[in-house]
This record gives sequence, C-alpha cells and structure tokens, in this order.
Amino acid sequence: MLLRHSFSRLPSPPSWISRFPSPAMPLRAKVTNPAFRATASMSTSPEIPKELPGDEPDDVLFNSIYGLRSVELNRPKKLNSLNGSMARKIFPRLKEWEKSHLANIVLISGAGEKALCAGGDVAALALQNEQGPEGQRASTDFFGLEYRLDHTIATYSKPVISFMDGITMGGGVGLSMHAPFRIATEKTVFAMPETTIGFFPDVGASFFLPRLDGEIGTYLALTSERLNGVQALYSGIATHYLHSSVLANMTQRLSELVFPDHLPLPGRLNIVNQTMAEYSLGLPSLKEEPILLAGDLRNAIDRCFQFNTVEEIFQALETEAQSEQSSQKEWAKKTLETLSVRSPTSLKVTLRQLRLGKQWSISETFQREHVIAGNFMRHPDFVEGVKARLMSKPPRQAQWQPATLAEVSQETVDSFFTIPEGESRLPLLSDKDYTKYPHQRFALPSESEIETFVREHGQSSQQVIKEFAQRSNQKEGVQEKVAEVLSRRTQNTPEGYRWV
Repeated sequence: MLLRHSFSRLPSPPSWISRFPSPAMPLRAKVTNPAFRATASMSTSPEIPKELPGDEPDDVLFNSIYGLRSVELNRPKKLNSLNGSMARKIFPRLKEWEKSHLANIVLISGAGEKALCAGGDVAALALQNEQGPEGQRASTDFFGLEYRLDHTIATYSKPVISFMDGITMGGGVGLSMHAPFRIATEKTVFAMPETTIGFFPDVGASFFLPRLDGEIGTYLALTSERLNGVQALYSGIATHYLHSSVLANMTQRLSELVFPDHLPLPGRLNIVNQTMAEYSLGLPSLKEEPILLAGDLRNAIDRCFQFNTVEEIFQALETEAQSEQSSQKEWAKKTLETLSVRSPTSLKVTLRQLRLGKQWSISETFQREHVIAGNFMRHPDFVEGVKARLMSKPPRQAQWQPATLAEVSQETVDSFFTIPEGESRLPLLSDKDYTKYPHQRFALPSESEIETFVREHGQSSQQVIKEFAQRSNQKEGVQEKVAEVLSRRTQNTPEGYRWV
C-alpha cells in the first residue's frame, strides 16, 4: 500500500535538495586462471571496510527522510570524484540500511550543479603509483574497495536509485549502472574515458557494456564517446529520463512510500517505478534530439566494431572511410583519429575484456576487473596517461609504452588477466550473483528482445510497437526505440514481415 503524508509535515530536506528549483509542472582465446575455476560467488564473509583516521570529513553526506536514505557525494570542486575515504563511509551505511525495517529506498546523488561523479580520483592514484610496488599495491587496494562497493549495489536487497544528473563517468558509472533505477536528465554526460588515460573500462563495464545493443558497448569503451541527456536512455545506460527540476519533489514523494512487510523486492521496485513515472515531463522530440546511435551510424558501428582484434577494427574503419557508398566516411575518419591516440595496450586489453565479459557473472566481473586493474597499476601507461591528459596544463599527447598496436603481443594481453603469484580473488561482501541484470525490465527494450518477438510473431511494425508499448505500460521512449530498431532491421517480404 502507499501512504501519502502532507508535504507540510515533512522534515527538513537534506541540503542537496535545495539546488533543484521547484517544477512549474509535475573471444577467440579464453583466458583461464586456476584462481577463477571455483564459483565466482564464493563466500568469504569479509569485514565491512571501516573509516581510517586520515579520511576526509564530510566528503559524503547521509540523510533520512521517512523511508528514504540518501548518499550524497560531497566533493563538488573535484566533480565528486570517488576516493577511498568516501567508499569507506558508504559501506557501513548501506549495510545498516539493508537490515533496517525503516529504510525503504536508497538514493545516490552528487553535490553541486555539475556532476554525480566524474570518476575515481586517478590523479592521486598515479602519484601513489610512482612510489613503487607499495604505492601500486595501495592503488590496487582502492580499486578492490570500489569494486566491492559496486558489487554491493548490484546485489542490494532494496530499491536503489541513482541520479545521473550531470557528469557521470568512471567511478560514477559504477555507482549507477548496477542500480535498478538510473535517472538521466538534460544535464547527464555519460562516458567511460579510461582508454584515454592508459587504463580500461572498469567498475563492472565488463558486464554492462557487452550487454548493450549490438556493438554500442565496444564503441563506447574503445573511443570514450560521450552520451548526453536523453541519449543515455536510448542507448540503455539509463532506465529513465526526467527533467532535473522535478528531482526534489520526486524525492519527497518517494520518501512517503511505505511497503507492506511481506512485499518482495520486485513488487517494491514496481511501486517505485510507477511513482517516478508521475514526474515525467516528457522526452525531447525526435526532431529536437534524434536518437544518436541509430540508422546508418549504428549500422556502421556494428560493421566496424564486430571484430575480435583491434587491428581488424582499424581495417574496417579504414574501409568505411574510403568507401564511396558509405554515408559514414567522416565518422570513420574521426573515429580512426580518436583511436590512434589511445593507449595501444589499453585498446587491446579492453577489447579482450569485453569479449570475455559476455560470459562473466556479476561477481566474477568485479573479481576479474580487480586483477586487470592491479596489472595496469604496474604498467607505465596509466601514470603517463593521467599526467598527460589530466595533470598537464594544457593537456599533451601521452607517450605510450609500447607505442604501436603491433608491439602489444598476445602474451602481454594475456598477462593482464592473470592473478600475480601469491594473490587471490577479491573477496566480496555478498554471495548473490547473476549473469543478467534482474531488473532490466525497467529500461527500454533491448534490440535482442525486439528481434525475438519479430521472429516469433512476424507482425507488422505498428503491431510490434503497440505490443512493446503495452508491455511497458506506455513507458516514454519505448515507441521511439522500437520504431528505430524496426526501421533498421526489418522489412516486408513476399513471405511477410521479417527480421533482416
């Protein structure tokens, strides 16, 4: 049941709510390692990380409004970049709220006007790495802390909502992508820019990027392409799109929800989903903001990024750039230029990671990424990339080691997926595991779902669009997404309506 209180009786909202104005209206090679042969979801019951004496005060703010508990990242001058101090504060709160009958919903947001979280504090990690093995070990430990936090969110037993309001990159993506509800706004800027700094898309990207439609995930991972605003919804990154002006009122409304004790998580999530739908002001029109990764561009992405080696991807882009029949020649040239300045080691490791990640469970994902991250902390490209792109004023081109794709051997790539001798898998705080997101129904339908329906039923495009609109209870964006997929992948044949 739902319980509505008068807004006049609500307690004072947390400080971050005041920033929102009141709305005027509502692989070919399989990498193996003995340490991973057991089930990825091994139970270790590790201790919950505790705050350390040197942790920054107030870099995370926690608030309670009736049944809602909020986590506000509070380093706005650094775009709320995530560090160990913040993660150590969040852990015990999440565990406490998970056990509390008074806590119904968890909300994650960022302080200030610009970002949820622009990533991890990689500048501090790069400086730490220069101290040698001890510093590199400390940096690897940070990633272990971060990944355990992300896995906790991914397996949380209560509804979690992330406000991707502003820059959401790297570590901010890890705090968002594994939540059942990911809210994009007109200010959202999503990217996984890790290959730019000699690293790899982590925080669970091995899991979520390969599960996006076609080769969108491969494209976003290798190029660090950005998705703004409603594009995060269309691509499958966000589950909802709302205007930032409604977030404060919606937060207050969510705090009023009361769930019957016997209601399982799916039922609670449905109520949250229905409540958030009340606050939609609509999507930008397709004339105003057409779907970006669509049509001929999307076809070119799938053509060029379908291969299992970076060299083949480069060759496909070169062919695209030289083809007189292609409408995406300029895009292909630009993409080649983008990839040519990325770390060759990062590109090859990232592509292998994405191909293998299709088979990894959510627990194995974070455990394997922890191994890859540790190996990158010992590789010169990470320090060089961070210094060149983020610390140098103005930014300069990084000097990668090695400098070319040809110099990055298969053995080198394999070594990034190997646990160093004497180390073991990352212990996680939850035994829960899965190979598909359990709450994906709240996002727009995937291309594979649409394909399955068309192949099984073979109806007209209008009937397919109507079917998916009804399935989603007329969710905004469904008709636009399904129509784009059908225009690109289906045709009327003498035998009837068919998937191409």
